[in-house]
Amino acid sequence: MSEVKKSAAGGGGGGGWTRFVTARPRLTLLVALVLTALAVLAGGGVADRMGSGGWEDPAAESTYATEALERQFPGSQPNVLLLVDAGAAGVDAPAVAAEARRLAERLDAEPGVDGVGSYWSTGSPALRSEDGRQAVIAARIAGEEKDAAAVLDRIAPAYRGAHGPVEVSLGGGLAVRHEMQTVIQEDLLRAELIALPLTLVLLVMVFGSAVAALLPLGVGIVAILGTNAALRGITEFTDVSVFAQNLTTALGLGLAIDYALFVVRRYREELAAGADTYTAVRTTLRTAGRTVLFSALTVAVSLAAMLVFPQYFLRSFAYAGIAVVLLAATAALTLLPAALVLLGDRVNALDLRRLLRRGRAPRKDTSGAGWGRAAALVMRRAPVFAIVTTAGLVLLGLPFLGVKFGTADDRQLPVTASSRVVQDQLRDGFPGNPGGGITVLAEGAATPAQYADFRERIAALDGVGRAEGPVTAGGGSAYFTVVPEGETVGAGAQRVVGELRAAEAPFATSVTGPAAVLVDSKDAIADRLPWAAGIIVLVTLLLVFLLTGSVVVPVQAVLLNALSLTAMFGAVVWVFQEGHLAGLLGFTSTGDIETTLPVLMFCVAFGLSMDYGVFLLSRIKEEYDATGDHEHSVRFGLRRTGGLITAAAVILAVVMVAIGTSRVTNTKMLGLGVALAVLMDAMVVRSLLVPSVMKLTGRLTWWAPGPLRRFHDRFGISENDAYNPAGTPDVIEVSEELRETASSRQ
Repeated sequence: MSEVKKSAAGGGGGGGWTRFVTARPRLTLLVALVLTALAVLAGGGVADRMGSGGWEDPAAESTYATEALERQFPGSQPNVLLLVDAGAAGVDAPAVAAEARRLAERLDAEPGVDGVGSYWSTGSPALRSEDGRQAVIAARIAGEEKDAAAVLDRIAPAYRGAHGPVEVSLGGGLAVRHEMQTVIQEDLLRAELIALPLTLVLLVMVFGSAVAALLPLGVGIVAILGTNAALRGITEFTDVSVFAQNLTTALGLGLAIDYALFVVRRYREELAAGADTYTAVRTTLRTAGRTVLFSALTVAVSLAAMLVFPQYFLRSFAYAGIAVVLLAATAALTLLPAALVLLGDRVNALDLRRLLRRGRAPRKDTSGAGWGRAAALVMRRAPVFAIVTTAGLVLLGLPFLGVKFGTADDRQLPVTASSRVVQDQLRDGFPGNPGGGITVLAEGAATPAQYADFRERIAALDGVGRAEGPVTAGGGSAYFTVVPEGETVGAGAQRVVGELRAAEAPFATSVTGPAAVLVDSKDAIADRLPWAAGIIVLVTLLLVFLLTGSVVVPVQAVLLNALSLTAMFGAVVWVFQEGHLAGLLGFTSTGDIETTLPVLMFCVAFGLSMDYGVFLLSRIKEEYDATGDHEHSVRFGLRRTGGLITAAAVILAVVMVAIGTSRVTNTKMLGLGVALAVLMDAMVVRSLLVPSVMKLTGRLTWWAPGPLRRFHDRFGISENDAYNPAGTPDVIEVSEELRETASSRQ
């Protein structure tokens, strides 16, 4: 750094925020410690207040029908199934039948349990296995998800296990969701135990100094604990999915480490250039601090876009993501500078890499030189790298053209999970999956003949295996059960839902069931997706414009970020839908992808890609403002941030892979898919595509029409303001790297 730069950075004072952090570092850390302790207390038990559903649209026809049926016909929507295994005796043996009826009567008397029915009371062939050895007692536990789970916890031990001549296992939608919640909590704890020590090792390798390595980890822990407290508060007002805790851990560690890496690296650069502690911290906050702020805003916007969707599964990730991003940025811009002021140059203490260098002659610092040479090589062959890289990414994404959307079911769980075992037996051994058919609610006065005529017409529809009903109640309501041919939520079942909704009837009808919920969920996502994408694109364009003053760079950023996600989406279909590597990764392929997962993965991965993009672009723009040399600025930016971005991506990928070790398929898909997207973005897009595209666009990269240029001059943010705090004309010497480049050319 030139002397002019250092003088400017040190002069001019700083903003109120910078002065507060540097003037009262001990007070800042003390307040943070107290708030973190309070967050631990406030966030305790947050997982127990979360739900494991949230895939349905609350305003959909299927949701209305489900709620109406629950009120009027509790037995039509069973969510708990007792699988009664009679063994060789068979379910019709007198002793078996007597014991089964006793269990059903006992279950019906349990507080909170409604609509108990069984094979022995109805004689329905759908409730008896084809080999006659098993049959089902079905019931519904009413109430909110958390209340229903509490009832299940209370009654399950009394029914599970041996009862005279029969063995009883518990299944059904409520049991599946409850077990999924338990498995996710166990897997999250294991992921944290894997990720934290590996992250610390990687940070030590990046920084060398054990002291510097502990700072990002501390920021991440503060962000995670703070977000748990925030989620605990949100559960008082709305439903939150337990899956969101995985994102809290991943983003809390990943982004906090990203931000801390960027801040600590810049601070150490300033120290190495000769600045004192306070000057180094002030300059770091004015430069890297502004970049962290912009990065956090872009990530938060990407995650906030999920708020436009009605499913609380997606909205939960927005709650968790926004909270953890803002907390990570806040900690990086308050706790970290305060700690750096107190540490001074001791931030470099305990350099473990010295052990490896012992006995060797000191080497000249060539930090980032390899990245600079790589950028120069890419720009010399810019058309080749741009075309080949783009073609490769598009090719990797081609499998996504064959994506099939489905809904999450018990096969998300490992094959050994008790509720999964029950559901597998029901799916494979029974003529119709109990509780898995399509239900048609009929409301309005009708005669028995009209009901019979309607049943005959829906039974004749293409793809319908059989139609049963009506089951009537007072008030002119009834329901029909329709069992589709093939998979419960397959393409055929979804077509049947559409035909049932289009069928004419002398009364009002509404359709629900797993296939109907899936159809409505897909419609809701398709309806809101343009809004979500529009929010992400428009706000990203605006933020990057405010950072760079260019209209070309924001467009490049959006397009290249989207392109970096192609490998993730292609891999999701190839691996999880088509089942490749299913044995190695330990999951069951259902032949489709849960409808909300691609939306979630896009928002998370796009935000993280923008995170790295802002880091690189801000350093390029800073150097371009200082020198006016476009190609040199691209090389300089990659030299200064290439290693940093790669290290941050590897660390975040480690965290996401730890999340991906989950035994729940959706969590595994999220963790491994985002890890792949992050690595592709850092190692391919930022390293190859960005420099080659910026070379091709040349100085046009920084173009903006006059009105927008004047708007940016007035409202935009430039890291170069750190060297020109008073707004006076720039008087900046050529940077050290530029002088080296000029000397080598001579």
